[in-house]
Amino acid sequence: MGEADRLGLARAWCSFRRAVPYLSTMPDPFFRPEDPSAAAAIAAIGEELEVFDDWMDRYQYIIELGRKLPPFPAEWQDDAHRVPGCQSQVWMEAGVQDGRMMLAGASDAAIVSGLVALLLRVYSGRPPAEVLATDPVFLKDFGLLEALSTNRGNGVASMARRIHDAAKACAVAA
Repeated sequence: MGEADRLGLARAWCSFRRAVPYLSTMPDPFFRPEDPSAAAAIAAIGEELEVFDDWMDRYQYIIELGRKLPPFPAEWQDDAHRVPGCQSQVWMEAGVQDGRMMLAGASDAAIVSGLVALLLRVYSGRPPAEVLATDPVFLKDFGLLEALSTNRGNGVASMARRIHDAAKACAVAA
């Protein structure tokens, strides 16, 4: 899929669905970060991962992060929200609220849900320009990509690309 095709899909994907009636009756599905910036989130994640001596403990920590994600609406678990290129099923939604890109995500695999949580912690709630300026190289720097299977690593790259494409679309829409 070419850049223009991906951007077109991202524009369709980056739609804050205020007009959808059920959104007001469901819990907020968008991740609300506590860290003040993407850089602060990356630094905090690095510090948190350093606490663990082995990868099994790190995996368990990442799985726990995934369990704490906001509930992802069943209505969004469809092909329009599915992230292609992931071994597991992964769904994401993006929108702009008050000039910030808001992200929601989920997966049917525990470790992948945790990886979704890491990406959302870094990118959700940030201005699209900050998202575009924040390279997902931190995943490699922390050794996360090397510790995963090749298929899972490719899936994480697909998720990061989807977020980046949505940020481009949201920047245009804002």
